[in-house]
Order: sequence, then C-alpha cells, then structure tokens
Amino acid sequence: MKGAAVLDRATAETYAGWFRALADPTRVQILNLLASSGAPMTVGQIVEQVDVGQSTVSAHLKVLTEARFVLAEPRGTARLYRVNERCVSCFPTAADVVMGRAAVPFAEVCP
Repeated sequence: MKGAAVLDRATAETYAGWFRALADPTRVQILNLLASSGAPMTVGQIVEQVDVGQSTVSAHLKVLTEARFVLAEPRGTARLYRVNERCVSCFPTAADVVMGRAAVPFAEVCP
C-alpha cells in the first residue's frame, strides 16, 4: 500500500502490552469494577466483587498496573487502586490506529 505508515516499534510494543493486559476476562472485570466504582479500592474490596482469591487479584492488578491502566496509591499498610483515566481513554484510539482507522495520529490524542 502506497503511503501507509508503519507504527514505530516502541509504539507497537506499548499497544501490544495494552492488548495483553486486557486479554484475560478477570482483568477486564477488575478494570470495569475500578472504572465504575467511582473511588479507589483495596485488594480486599476487589476480591469481594470478583470470583477469585486475593493472590489472583493481586497478580492481575500487577499486570494492569504495569500496563498503566491502573494506578496504585500507598495508604498506610494497604494500597488503593484506581483507573488511570488518561491511559484508559487512549486505548480505543490505540485500537483504531492499529486497525488503520484513526482520524488523527495517536500521538496527538494521547501523548
């Protein structure tokens, strides 16, 4: 295809990491829960809402945090988890870029 631009490797790796982070239904549930809760949550609060144990939730939160979909804030001996709105809002645009449907360059929308 003439004129088609190929994503640079660093951007492609970032997008691939985002897609991997969302490739598990429990992580999608956790992200949805955090997004709809309206407030940061502890691991214990998340465990109460999803059908998996604490160690599994913690492992999923680690993946979501590494992908920057979730932010962790230390609070005493606990950590509070919340959605990283900036990163999550960029995800649909990233998907459009990967599929060649973006109206504007991704870097302009989500620097």
